[in-house]
Amino acid sequence: MTDSGILAEPAHIGTGSGGPLVVLENVNKWFGSLHVLKDINLTVHRGEVVVVIGPSGGGKSTLCRTINRLEPIDGGTITLDGKHLPEEGKELARLRADVGMVFQSFNLFAHKSVLENVTLGPTKVRKVGSADAEKEAMALLDRVGIGDQARKYPAQLSGGQQQRAAIARALAMRPKVMLFDEPTSALDPEMISEVLDVMTQLAREGMTMIVVTHEMGFARGAANRVVFMADGQIAEENTPQEFFTNARTDRAKDFLSKILTH
Repeated sequence: MTDSGILAEPAHIGTGSGGPLVVLENVNKWFGSLHVLKDINLTVHRGEVVVVIGPSGGGKSTLCRTINRLEPIDGGTITLDGKHLPEEGKELARLRADVGMVFQSFNLFAHKSVLENVTLGPTKVRKVGSADAEKEAMALLDRVGIGDQARKYPAQLSGGQQQRAAIARALAMRPKVMLFDEPTSALDPEMISEVLDVMTQLAREGMTMIVVTHEMGFARGAANRVVFMADGQIAEENTPQEFFTNARTDRAKDFLSKILTH
């Protein structure tokens, strides 16, 4: 970070220098007779921002949800920081603490204040003292631009503010990687940029991120790598520059021609 808080090139500097953090090998997932993930191989390095795009129903959200076992897999392996994802129990809870997740719906506890939402995980799971948890939560809420909303309840916030609170809640667990599953798709257009700005800043600060999104501007500006998924497979992956100007597969070209002309 510079003193101004801005880097000319976000997280593109030193991509992969930290070694693999999330590794999926031959991952398969079925919903009944529907094969939603087909032999997925993907490695995400420390400090890397990987943006997953593609048509609806292509498996993007399912891929995201397998990385912290919200969706169990039917074949293959997933490792986080060199450890295989445990099936269940305390080991899984510990692993989930290392994987921050931000959903399309904000999933905040309606009966708790914004501050209480953010401190809950650190105090219950990480066993952080309440005073320390509150201090860190306030710093995070300031960081995402809603420190002045800390005592309010989720229903008193706009959708953009609620999603920023959800990001602060995930960050409070000090995760090794952040997963974003279409974090702006439930927001009104004017609120989208305030959430993307927070995510772009996280990318600049070197947070490892896997982002499922339809926001092509974010993919162009913040990603180290774009992964294009269709029909349950990774059809193509490349740098944003190469992908958006020189897509290799017909499937990707067709997708881009539809979304970039509207």
